[in-house]
Amino acid sequence: MSGLLHFEDFEVGQVISLGIYPVTAEEIREFAREFDPQDFHLEERAGEASILGGYSASGWHVCSMLMRMMADGWLNMTASLGSNSVPEVKWLRPVLAGETLSGILTIASKRVSSKRPEMGIFQCFSELFNEEGEKKAEMTAIVFMRVKAAC
Repeated sequence: MSGLLHFEDFEVGQVISLGIYPVTAEEIREFAREFDPQDFHLEERAGEASILGGYSASGWHVCSMLMRMMADGWLNMTASLGSNSVPEVKWLRPVLAGETLSGILTIASKRVSSKRPEMGIFQCFSELFNEEGEKKAEMTAIVFMRVKAAC
């Protein structure tokens, strides 16, 4: 675990790039078939005719994409201990097939747990954008991380 980043390695206000994620029509369809089988997520024509204005991913799919980006871009390089909540998610604009998302995560606050001093607690704010810079979604999450001094 020594090669991993720990609680002490991060600062409040630090911005972390989460990389990019290309969104495909097939992925939208597969996720919708399994988890959100509404017509406007299953059929391109229905999506284009809906208030979404195009063939778009389910909001829950967007959260899954963001989670993947967080894992690949940050969490898998850390001594993460999981999470107990996502207090807020906002789907600001539909995520359309063919878009490429980019993400950033900002450390909004950090503290060491008063009950478990081996565990640090972050409040993180993540944002997803398309290639034109339109903000598509944002999420606030609590992340637990091992304190290096406690190892």
